Amino acid sequence: MTGGAWISVLVAALAAVIVAAVVATALLMIAARRRRGARPDGILPRAREAFHREREWLEARFLTAASQCGKPRGLIWVECDFEDGVAFARERGSGRLRALVGVTIGFEAVAGGDMEDNPNVANLRAATAVFLYDGQRWTTEGRAVFNLNPAQTIQHYQHELETVD
Repeated sequence: MTGGAWISVLVAALAAVIVAAVVATALLMIAARRRRGARPDGILPRAREAFHREREWLEARFLTAASQCGKPRGLIWVECDFEDGVAFARERGSGRLRALVGVTIGFEAVAGGDMEDNPNVANLRAATAVFLYDGQRWTTEGRAVFNLNPAQTIQHYQHELETVD
């Protein structure tokens, strides 16, 4: 092979390496953009809007689910007042979003139950209602974190949750 032929082969090989590098870089950028779009930071504005749009339904669903879970034992959920504010948090492990809303809950004793004569049953209880975002819509399992407001809930579960702004 002559000197000119070697140069042609080297130029072709170098061009192939450059094209491969450009294609690999483009693919990495596309993959990174898709991952960012799937992260809670990328969906947070849409999730916030959906929460506010569906909030009335979510509150009703929370009360239904919470009152059906049988906790606290011997008490019936009779009222649940929701605060206006919402704290959004992310699960550290999965990246899933949570909405936390302060609530004041009223109970009454189950007739004939152990709590019927307890004078503290009538006391209102402070708690945080927990809502879950699956990437498409908000749901709730009726979970309430008693005796903690939303900020305190995030702090208490700081190894599992982090505040999202």
